[in-house]
Amino acid sequence: MAVAIFDLDNTLIAGDSDHSWGEFLVQKQLVDVASYRRSNDQFYEDYKRGELDIRAYQRFVLKQVAQFSQAEQSALLTEFMQCKIEPLWLPKAVALIEQHRQQGDYLLIITATNRFITAPIAAALKVDELIATEPEVIDGIYTGEIIDPPCYQEGKVARWQAWLAQQGRENETCYFYSDSINDLPLLSAVQQPIVVDPCEQLRLAANAKDWPIISLR
Repeated sequence: MAVAIFDLDNTLIAGDSDHSWGEFLVQKQLVDVASYRRSNDQFYEDYKRGELDIRAYQRFVLKQVAQFSQAEQSALLTEFMQCKIEPLWLPKAVALIEQHRQQGDYLLIITATNRFITAPIAAALKVDELIATEPEVIDGIYTGEIIDPPCYQEGKVARWQAWLAQQGRENETCYFYSDSINDLPLLSAVQQPIVVDPCEQLRLAANAKDWPIISLR
């Protein structure tokens, strides 16, 4: 048995769930349209360059989430899944997950996107576990802060290693599928790195390291 680890955004789905959530709020006019879209787009560009200030970004996202009641949050997530995430579904990604499931592998999504946004996506993909950036919640309210370490760049490696130790899986082979240069640290740490529809920076790194490159599009 092995552990099959998947990045989420632009790997298992054909887009970025974080950025799509911002676009969803803009389209529903639940935020100041011009300023929120401008900031959302800038954070996404920073992420693609590998320069995201993840704490600043999570404050931007989670302080807005905190403005909604729990009932409103649930309703918004349901609508978000239907109108924004389902159109990004990739049949080849679903088939890849199923292939690993049939092999008896443990299925794990590890993502920089926060758990609020990604939990329903991971549930829909029927993976065994989700490791995500964890929002700080006090008395049921999102504070805008996150619980360290964020699940981003080297933080993904730390979260993965802690999870392996907790699960007693240190000796199991780990596959990791990702599209992003931000995941170079974890791709370098696992036994079986597999690059999926990569950004140009990651494509160059994968070619230099002779890592396999596949497409799920």
